[in-house]
Amino acid sequence: MILAIKAEPAPLTVNTDGVVRVSGTRVTLDTLVAVFKQGATAEEIVYRYSSLRLGDVYASIAFYLNHQEDVETYLQQRQQQGQEIRQMNEARFDPQGLRDRLLARRVEQQA
Repeated sequence: MILAIKAEPAPLTVNTDGVVRVSGTRVTLDTLVAVFKQGATAEEIVYRYSSLRLGDVYASIAFYLNHQEDVETYLQQRQQQGQEIRQMNEARFDPQGLRDRLLARRVEQQA
């Protein structure tokens, strides 16, 4: 028997918002890479995120290692987008004094 060796695409998909996820799951590439950088093994990652398959985790890690510069650029862009969204939300909904406003509202409702 001859073993057929063929390249398989990375088990990653991009959704309509531009977020890269492990195919068939809600686990983002951001999450997988972050946990991997913290020193988790592929087996530990599958244990933490039970929707993942071990082969997909290894393939996703291999994709990250083979395209590290591009993935790091993507991760930086995602982090920047997250900060911009956080700033927009804080501008719209001032977090300062929120607790006081909620407590005041509760007092008004109880009166």
